[in-house]
Amino acid sequence: MLPKFVVWFNEVDKEDIPLVGGKGANLGEMTKAGFPVPGGFIVTSAAYKHFLDVTHLRSKIESALHNLDVSDSKRLDMVSQAVRELITGSEFPREIANEVITAYFKLDEGLVKHAMVAVRSSATAEDLPGASFAGQQETFLNVYGEANLIEKIKEAWASLFTSRAIFYRATNKFDHFRVAIAIPVQRMIESAASGIMFTIDPVTNDKSVIVIEAIHGLGEMIVQGAVTPDHYEVDKATFAIKMKTVKTQEKKMVKKGNGNEIKIISKKDGSKQKISDAHIVALAKIAKKLEEHYFFPQDSEWAIEKDKIYIVQTRPVTTTGKQSSVVSRQSSDSLIADSRKLTALLKGDPASPGMASGPVKILSSPKEIHKVMAGDVLVAEMTNPDYVPAMRKAVAILTERGGRTSHAAIVSRELGIPAVVGAKGAKKLLKDGMIITVNGSTGEVYRGAVRSNTTNTTNTTNEKNSKIKTATKVYVNLAEPSRAKEVSKLHVDGVGLLRAEFMMAGIGTHPKKFIEDKKQALFVSQLSEGMGTICEAFSPRPVIYRASDFRTNEFRNLKGGKAYEPAEDNPMLGFRGAARYIADPRVFELELEAIKVVRNKRGFKNLHLMIPFVRSPKEMLEVKQIVAGNGLIRSSNFKLWMMVEIPTNVILIEDYLDIGLDGISFGSNDLTMLILGTDRDNSEVAHDFRETDPAVMWAFERVIKACVKRGVTTSMCGQAPSDYPDLVEKLVEWGATSVSVNIDSVDNVRRTIAEAEKKRVNKV
Repeated sequence: MLPKFVVWFNEVDKEDIPLVGGKGANLGEMTKAGFPVPGGFIVTSAAYKHFLDVTHLRSKIESALHNLDVSDSKRLDMVSQAVRELITGSEFPREIANEVITAYFKLDEGLVKHAMVAVRSSATAEDLPGASFAGQQETFLNVYGEANLIEKIKEAWASLFTSRAIFYRATNKFDHFRVAIAIPVQRMIESAASGIMFTIDPVTNDKSVIVIEAIHGLGEMIVQGAVTPDHYEVDKATFAIKMKTVKTQEKKMVKKGNGNEIKIISKKDGSKQKISDAHIVALAKIAKKLEEHYFFPQDSEWAIEKDKIYIVQTRPVTTTGKQSSVVSRQSSDSLIADSRKLTALLKGDPASPGMASGPVKILSSPKEIHKVMAGDVLVAEMTNPDYVPAMRKAVAILTERGGRTSHAAIVSRELGIPAVVGAKGAKKLLKDGMIITVNGSTGEVYRGAVRSNTTNTTNTTNEKNSKIKTATKVYVNLAEPSRAKEVSKLHVDGVGLLRAEFMMAGIGTHPKKFIEDKKQALFVSQLSEGMGTICEAFSPRPVIYRASDFRTNEFRNLKGGKAYEPAEDNPMLGFRGAARYIADPRVFELELEAIKVVRNKRGFKNLHLMIPFVRSPKEMLEVKQIVAGNGLIRSSNFKLWMMVEIPTNVILIEDYLDIGLDGISFGSNDLTMLILGTDRDNSEVAHDFRETDPAVMWAFERVIKACVKRGVTTSMCGQAPSDYPDLVEKLVEWGATSVSVNIDSVDNVRRTIAEAEKKRVNKV
């Protein structure tokens, strides 16, 4: 029996990525959830695989790609062209065509005989953790008629072998045939206005705002960065419009016949606000509902046709918490002061935070990417996925067009390099080889270099801050193994919170699915690889691994998660933390096995364990027994910590210490919410969330003093030390041995601790 070659949006959801790809799965998920998604169907990945089989193309493509040196751009382009011609020149299988054409005629049946559709690409990379194929394949707008539709589907399949897609897979060591492609076919929205919205500020990571960018016409031009959009910011709690920046748009893409055309806009019309305040608020409300549905910040594309809003795509925001690898915020104060001595050249929109200096390299098209060398500042009118190999070499990006949601902005944040977009006249004003400084946090561009250059900024900053010595240790919170080497160069004493959840989310599949498929070794290998990368970078400084504390709703979002996770009304107080390890130790034991791989096989004895969300001393004792039973015994070089984040941990702290612990760390966010009975993410009660409330401060003091008496180390790994210098002084006064803070707060908190310790000494 042949597999299903076509499915409707309402037949799939986010669990169906292997069949319909990430984009297709989200379109189905949103449709089922009642979001305003234009109707459509998906030509499945099974159709693509069947096409390769019946045309016998697989071996021909493998032969063409064999021993290809992707760094040879000319050869890469030749092979790419040849492979795509193999696909587009092959006969479209009749069995697939029958299903596609039948679905096409049903689309908008009764309204139009032949629907105008958008043909999009939705790559699927099953079992490839961390793979990101967004923007590498083609989209075709205003496709009309079944014959054109069939041809565009073949072209979309062929786009899986563009030069940039082949380059990406080769450099990331992905098998070309383990990545398949599905094709969503969606009713075309002839948008008067369109844009992108984030449920978190993509530059500052401010979770309290919704950022919306808007343009006239079809949305392709905002994604490409071909025009600079209006920028609106909306308060997530009240939906009040906090900021409106209206830009002059010079051109727009519109439907013409069966195709598109670029139309010039008059200055009068182009300078008008692109959408009404009512639409701004309506979009913000949809954005918030999307975030609540997915339990994660969302990056969504929208369009307005005949005054009605449509959501045409959504995806998780993947850049939260990323800072520039060149100059992160905690080290930029002196550089900003230094930059004021430089001559201001340009002002654009901040798109990716940080500051970097380097020689200008102006590109007129992707064909010139070979000109960019490591350390250059890439300058272009706009970027697209073809520019990515050069963007990876650059220390900063500067574009003349685009907004914070353009390709240049998104990729720069992914790469962790500063970017300024929408800087008009940059290509005319700047010259190749000119040394400039790009401040991605403010949107400013200067002539000359700041005192600390791109290659030595971190070291210079650390030299300055390493002179500050404190008895209270300053650890860093870390989740991304890819950033370990860079972060380890900061003046930190180790990693006080290594979050398991981020690495597991990167793996992407529910751990129990690995167990069911008898692939436990693969899970352990992937998890230990991430742990080991961090431990190696920080060795011999300690790394405290907090075991998994996924809530059920978060675990359900992993591939296969629905099969293993109950639906809970209140996941925060539900099946999480230590209770999970006791109810079913199998996943926890995989984590313990990964720890042993890092400690015993790779030899990094600086890795230690912390247990989250422990509801009773009995639970802690049972978890200790599981840990010991798996061969991890507390010793001078293996420490067992416990999170203090529930009132019972405070009230019964002596009983917990009696069980035998080496350290505790406050989860100040959860502890504050549970003591005060408030939810910091609920706008109705969030105003009561305050980590310096007397009741919360009493809890901190009680636990720290009890631990000091017993010789148990104490730390705090929530946001509070970063936000409240007065609290840091109290922690020092009470005898806390460390704090663990976000990367951007390390130096400020170190200085605050030094001042607090000095005051304490003077008092004595």
